[in-house]
Amino acid sequence: MKPNPAIFRNSVLLLLTFVFATHHKAFSQQQQQQPPFWNEISEFKKKDSLQHPPSGAILFVGSSSFRKWTNVHADFPGYTIINRGFGGSTLPDVIRYAGEIIYPYHPKQIVIYCGDNDLADSKVSPKKVYKRFVKLYDLIRKHLQNVDVVYVSIKPSPSRERLMPVMEETNDLIRDFTAKHSHAVFVDVYHLMLTPQGRPMEDLFVGDKLHMNEKGYKIWQKALMPYLDK
Repeated sequence: MKPNPAIFRNSVLLLLTFVFATHHKAFSQQQQQQPPFWNEISEFKKKDSLQHPPSGAILFVGSSSFRKWTNVHADFPGYTIINRGFGGSTLPDVIRYAGEIIYPYHPKQIVIYCGDNDLADSKVSPKKVYKRFVKLYDLIRKHLQNVDVVYVSIKPSPSRERLMPVMEETNDLIRDFTAKHSHAVFVDVYHLMLTPQGRPMEDLFVGDKLHMNEKGYKIWQKALMPYLDK
């Protein structure tokens, strides 16, 4: 009895469809299992594998306000800076990836901007952001000991003006903490970005009213310069 070509062809198609569907499902599950911002962290690691940054640099780490500071090296001539700001990250994200984007660089100073996105979650209180910062600080101390830590205050932005009271409370908590610890500094950019009426300066921001333009970064550059280690 001769095999039926149509049946054979349909069987092959069914088999291929099953294999494709199984592979696609496995790939989708693998993607879902990856933690947030994994792709960005992988890009950092790939870049480091091609040319590892020098030890003893100044490490900028945190959320997109650092990630979008694309001319940070030009703003601080004479300083060796590694910029590892990523996505819309929160402090737990920075903590999660500390082993990939903090410890391996053995920096002499770590500049942190994070907490802005934490507060955007209505369930996260100033005290919780403070505790997250302290956790990150303690981890840095454990692995890098006497490295200098600089925390840049949460900035006031027009799109998050409603959060200004909790931003101020969070900034105060972290400022008080750093004042009691050696090798820790709080840099206040919050008040430098307000109008005389106490509102965020609109002209410091791009169209989304959340991220800064060059004028906004110039304020940060002037505020940070006195605190960076030569």
